[in-house]
Amino acid sequence: MTAPMSRAIPAETIRVPGSRTLRFEGRDHGAGISFFLVTNDPGQGPGLHRHPYTETWSVLEGEATITIGDETVVARGGDTAVVGPNVWHGFTNTGTGTLRVMCIHASDTMIQENL
Repeated sequence: MTAPMSRAIPAETIRVPGSRTLRFEGRDHGAGISFFLVTNDPGQGPGLHRHPYTETWSVLEGEATITIGDETVVARGGDTAVVGPNVWHGFTNTGTGTLRVMCIHASDTMIQENL
């Protein structure tokens, strides 16, 4: 059995070019999950998209209005939201300040279909 990798990954090595968002692909680092650490200003957020696996959001700071299929929910700092596989979803920073949200993908690589 191989021991798990144990090292810090500098943020700049996984930053989306021209963005404050970090994109971690687990497969590249020996992890079974992937994530986006999103930092958005009011009005920003991804359009509707879906994945063939579950995605879980943890709102670290601010307010996100999240569309999950036909439902819309508001999540604030400390809240968690979950969307199942193949469900169209997206979110927007609807607060007055910075939104920081961890978007955890239940896959070691990100697979995304945009609407």
